[in-house]
Amino acid sequence: MGRHRKPRLRVSLASATLLAQCLVLPRPAAEARPIDRAEYVRVEHAQLYLLTRGADGAAPVLLWLHGGPGAAERPLFRYFNGALEHRFVVVYWDQRGAGRSFDHTADPRRLTVAQHLRDLDAVVDHLRNVLARRRIVLVGHSWGAALGLLYAAAHPEKVSAIIGVNPLISRRLAEQSEYQFVIDEASRRHDTRTLERVRAMGSPPFERPRDALALEALAQNYGGIFHREPRRFWVMLRAIASGVVRPWEIRRIIQGNNVSLEAMNRELLDLDLGRSVTSLEVPVVFFLGRYDRHVDPRIAADYLASLQAPVKRVRWFENSAHNVPFEEAASFNAAIVSELNVAMVRNRLPRD
Repeated sequence: MGRHRKPRLRVSLASATLLAQCLVLPRPAAEARPIDRAEYVRVEHAQLYLLTRGADGAAPVLLWLHGGPGAAERPLFRYFNGALEHRFVVVYWDQRGAGRSFDHTADPRRLTVAQHLRDLDAVVDHLRNVLARRRIVLVGHSWGAALGLLYAAAHPEKVSAIIGVNPLISRRLAEQSEYQFVIDEASRRHDTRTLERVRAMGSPPFERPRDALALEALAQNYGGIFHREPRRFWVMLRAIASGVVRPWEIRRIIQGNNVSLEAMNRELLDLDLGRSVTSLEVPVVFFLGRYDRHVDPRIAADYLASLQAPVKRVRWFENSAHNVPFEEAASFNAAIVSELNVAMVRNRLPRD
């Protein structure tokens, strides 16, 4: 018999140190000091809204990066994923041009990827200063995940780890895949009306955001955005009643989303992380919805396979499409905790 080899974990000392920044340790209730802070952070030509909440102000810091661009998902994150505030200091950020950071007098030409990266750096430095942290965790959804990956590549010393939820890797590839999905599904269902509509749009890439939004609506008819569409009206009413969103915000959220999409459409068509971010120095985890047809998860899975990183993992959600945090909220929240826990990550790493 050959010598028994002790299983070796594929984790470097450096990655273990980085992951240690994310360790979720229970604290005695008597020592916990809750934090609930709303503020505006001044940056170049804008004021950015931040809401920071947590049952224990000493817990690891988790910064949400919402999608869109311009889709201020703060109310949804708080409504569906607010339980994370019991384990983390959760920071909800309305990006430039979105939600409570929207300014109808602002020049939309300032809505660029580079500007969002500078804004994010200002927000991260602000949080590191006021919360006395060296690094924070980034959790990005769709466009927000792309923003987080670009930021982590430029500033690894400020990031503990990044979780990309249905990340946008390449806008062109995503549009092509979504378009083909609608064509295939409409053909399979003999849905001639949809076939006529999608073919009349022409094939991607779409130079007009309204065409991209129209395609998204067609994909949702087949469960490609929400695997099971929620009762949006009742969700909105409950969100208003619980105080996570105010009625006057809703119009502003929609307006900001439209302005951002129009301003950034051309630049996003050129976004390709497969070329611009080929390696990272921080742990990376992707949460992918099995039924996502808006941002095809296979694109993200292939990208992660080629990405160089100290730790990289993918976690599939079998009952979700593009909106994992809102479709499988309980499972998503539990996965955030487990994936950022050093012991659990180590136990799940591949072994030789």
